[in-house]
Amino acid sequence: MAVDLRGRNILREADFSREELSALLRLSATLKADRRRGNGQPLLHGKSIALIFEKASTRTRCAFEVAAAHLGAASTYIDPASSHIGVKESAADTARVLSRMYDGIEFRGHHQQTIEELADFATVPVLNGLTDKWHPSQMLADFLTMGEHASDPESLSYVYLGDARNNMGNSLLVMGAIMGSDVRILAPESLWPTSDVQELAQERASESGARLLLTADPEQALPGAAFVMTDVWVSMGEPDEVWAERVALLRPYRVTADTMSRTNRSDSRFMHCLPAYHNADTVVGARIEEDFGLIGGAEVTDEVFESPASIVFDQAENRLHTIKAMMAATMGSQPLP
Repeated sequence: MAVDLRGRNILREADFSREELSALLRLSATLKADRRRGNGQPLLHGKSIALIFEKASTRTRCAFEVAAAHLGAASTYIDPASSHIGVKESAADTARVLSRMYDGIEFRGHHQQTIEELADFATVPVLNGLTDKWHPSQMLADFLTMGEHASDPESLSYVYLGDARNNMGNSLLVMGAIMGSDVRILAPESLWPTSDVQELAQERASESGARLLLTADPEQALPGAAFVMTDVWVSMGEPDEVWAERVALLRPYRVTADTMSRTNRSDSRFMHCLPAYHNADTVVGARIEEDFGLIGGAEVTDEVFESPASIVFDQAENRLHTIKAMMAATMGSQPLP
């Protein structure tokens, strides 16, 4: 049965059914395979997309620009200094202007409410490149990557360690609930997703049969997990002062070789949405090492990041293919198979 996402917004995972998300993942895999064989088609020839970035990014910007190029579409990058949203022009007015010029709008920014307002007033699809609450483009990439490496792609098990109050914690919990996965959130209780997100996940899990676990105990969360995930402990835009508090809370949840061994699986894989502070080769990484004594990495050690278990660059590449699928499905002229 065809899945028709033409004209739809992609703002958060919970707006979609398991069948719709599965169709997006199948399309992602098809577009990836076509590109590898040199058979890519300009499915969006003559179309264009506006890329609004309140928050800078390497992977998201490159993925959207290259995806547009592969699909035959034009793209316009609107950087943080160029966007007047909320300063000189409302999100509503921005949406109405850009809808007259473009066939789609991508937004990567600080607040979910901004992209919701863009979607309310736009007459073209609005795609979420990241907000404070949800990260659907990353979820599609993560699930495509896990599917490529899992022994049973239909029954995924993963554990997320770190600050789970952010977009990654929210999205991994809810996406897994929709997809029927075995999802474990491993973090201090103060850093779990909010109650409304947990309730949403439980509702979707009751439909799919997903298993959800939120715990501060590694002995409950790690055994049997096929994938171990983490993210930076301090997000872009947060003040440097929170580092000390976050390190004190999350040091026990650092992903180390011991963490990986406690899954009791020889085939467990490590994932990270990047950038990662896995060594002292960056300004921030060096400062973390000097200030807090986290030698060889903060949220993940360099030993794990550079190990054969790490599939972070497969994951990064898949941002391109899943974003291409998001654009083709919502801005294209054909429903998904």
